[in-house]
Formats: sequence, structure tokens, C-alpha cells
Amino acid sequence: MTEKIGVLGKKAPQRTGVERVVNAPLPTVYGKFQAIGYMDHDRGDEQVALVYGEIGTDDVLIRLHSECLTGDAFGSQHCECGDQLDAALRAVVSEGAGVVVYLRGHEGRGIGLLAKLRAMALQAEGLDTVEANLALGLPVDARDYGVAARIMDDLGVKSVRLMSNNPRKREALVSHGIRVAEQVPLLIPPCENNITYLRTKRERLDHHLPHLDAVVSSS
Repeated sequence: MTEKIGVLGKKAPQRTGVERVVNAPLPTVYGKFQAIGYMDHDRGDEQVALVYGEIGTDDVLIRLHSECLTGDAFGSQHCECGDQLDAALRAVVSEGAGVVVYLRGHEGRGIGLLAKLRAMALQAEGLDTVEANLALGLPVDARDYGVAARIMDDLGVKSVRLMSNNPRKREALVSHGIRVAEQVPLLIPPCENNITYLRTKRERLDHHLPHLDAVVSSS
């Protein structure tokens, strides 16, 4: 990659941190959001926060949604991601205000799309989602939520009601200085194709999924 050269032949300073780039109205089937686009100069990812209504600063209903092409765009039943995104967008509209941060670079819990597909192929052979990542020599969860915290800072949000079943998201936000007033469950009814995946998330990744009790006891 060619380095940027400034005046007098000097190297242009490299930007760091998260920069707000654009704010555009985004009418959706759920309601009219403001799509606020950010550039994460540290990682090179483009990020977007969908803001609905007047969010204020305290106890803001939010969802940190990890990018999932297969679930969000293609309707994959291997996971519950698409349904969770749908539920989160509906929830903030019902609330009257809230934020859904769509986190690019989080595909496959941070391992990338092709690696995720390789892991899915291994799961089809009998490995669970944790075993599959490890078999590929990859981390079980490589996601970083620092950019989400910086976006909250930019939006003026001090405390949140976090829509998530994953305690590590809560811990990550708290570690970056965002107070989590409440963790709001985002429970999607399981189906035949994702029940094993959801059980693994509960048993090995500490996700809070109490709605699986009835399914587990009847299987």
C-alpha cells in the first residue's frame, strides 16, 4: 500500500480512533431511523449506528449486533442472528427510542466470513461451534467492542439497557466505561437447525438462554 505523502514530502499523519463521517435518514420497514456512519481508523472498518427517536443519555435501549451475512441477509437457520436483528429493530421502535449498532468485522465471532463457512462445514461433520474454531486454529471469540463504546460516547450515551444474552458484551462495555443499567434478554425460539448451536452457546459460551430448558428437557 502506498503511504500518503503530505506537503514538503512529509508523511501525512495517520488518523486513529473512531470518526463520525455521515448522518443520513434511513426509512425502513420498521420505522424511520437515522443511519450514522463511522470510520474505525484503528481497524479500518466502516461502522453504522441506527438511531431511532430522541435517545437521551441514560438507560438507552441498545443492541450491539455482530455482522452475520448468512443470518442477516440470507435467512440462515444455523444461527438466530437474523431474527435477533429483526427483534432488536422492532424493540427500539416500540420503545420510541434506541440504537442498533451494526458491528462490521464481527463475522463469525470475529474470524471472518470464509473461516466461518469452514467452521460451519466442520459443524456439519459433528463438531460444535467452539470445537470447529479451535480445529481451524482460530480463537473461539475474537470480537472487540471498543468501537461500540466509542460510538456510544459520540452519541452522548452514558448508560444503556443492553439487548443481549451474552454476558461478555456487558463486561466489554463496562470495561470501556459504559454503564449497563440492565441486560435485556433477546430470546428467539429455537428450530431444528440451530438447537445444537444454541445449546453450545449456553453451555460453553455462557449465554443466558433459559428458554432452552423446555426444549432440552423434551429432547
